[in-house]
Amino acid sequence: MVPTISDQTSDDVRDPDLVAVQEGPEAAGELTRPAGLDREKILQAAIDFIDEQGLAALTMRRLGSSLGVEAMALYRYVPGREDLLDGVVDRVVETLWDDRDGDDIQVVDHSGWQDYLVRLAHGMRRIALAHPAVFPLVASRPPAAPWVRPPLRSLRLVESFLGTLREGGFSDQAAVAAYRAYSSFLLGHLLLEVTQIGAQVSLLDQPEGDEQAQRETDMSEYPNLARTESLLGQDKSAAEFEESLENLLDRLERVLHEARNSGGDVGDL
Repeated sequence: MVPTISDQTSDDVRDPDLVAVQEGPEAAGELTRPAGLDREKILQAAIDFIDEQGLAALTMRRLGSSLGVEAMALYRYVPGREDLLDGVVDRVVETLWDDRDGDDIQVVDHSGWQDYLVRLAHGMRRIALAHPAVFPLVASRPPAAPWVRPPLRSLRLVESFLGTLREGGFSDQAAVAAYRAYSSFLLGHLLLEVTQIGAQVSLLDQPEGDEQAQRETDMSEYPNLARTESLLGQDKSAAEFEESLENLLDRLERVLHEARNSGGDVGDL
């Protein structure tokens, strides 16, 4: 005897397979193809969910429940949790180019490479402060081009960075060196800032990244990235750490000199 829906637990009431058996495939289709559901709506719902409940709580089942659908309905638009997280990062970073989000910072409106870097820094900080639980994904999700070091999920952002500095007269080597120094400073600072307001910085689900996304990414859309692959793929962490430390010590020495010549008063670091 096939059990009726009224015999099922609350988890089974919306079971599409059971509905298909009892009410027919059309009724089941209503559960897996809900009206108005699309990828953008799902990604925004995921951002809202993470903002409210944290990344650790996010599952496809819970996200579906928040949208009033079964988890399997989401897979028509996001193949899995990895694709979902990548999409979340892309969506929040895209606000740097979106002039319809009510923010006055768009990186495309820059008046030179210095202004671009200032806009980018403040734009990223606003993202971090608006979505502290989401932001660690920006710095931790492996990019579709796995050789980018330091890894930054948004290839559009890296491409924009390299292109802007090239237009400003930087060579490829100088642009990549600037990218390394700038992104290490910016992401490091912002990760510390969001942890101070409660964000959890945890290990990646898949440290090696999404292989399907890597295969499907058309690198012809990112000519600056493609041209500098050999440079971006070099691991110079040790040398960059030492250089940053030396720069910090030099700055602290200037602070000490300033203090000695002003009775102990110094400006902000």
